[in-house]
Amino acid sequence: MSQLFVLLNSVDIAHEWMKLGAAFVAVIAVFGAAYGIASIARSAIDNIARQPEAGGDLRSSMVVAAALIEGITFFALVIVLLTLFVN
Repeated sequence: MSQLFVLLNSVDIAHEWMKLGAAFVAVIAVFGAAYGIASIARSAIDNIARQPEAGGDLRSSMVVAAALIEGITFFALVIVLLTLFVN
């Protein structure tokens, strides 16, 4: 009976570590997306300051790239939530 208790206890501990790992992955995904979008915005603003007549094209390209980054981040967060709540 003692070995069964140890096995069940280790499964509970592993599940808690899995939750911690999933939270860590979510944080990395969100910070990575924020850094990527900030980098895109910084580059676009610099380029618009250098060449104001290309502002419309740069702005639309920036929005598309930011939307793609947000989509990937949303997908990563969905995977994390599935890892947490689906056994």
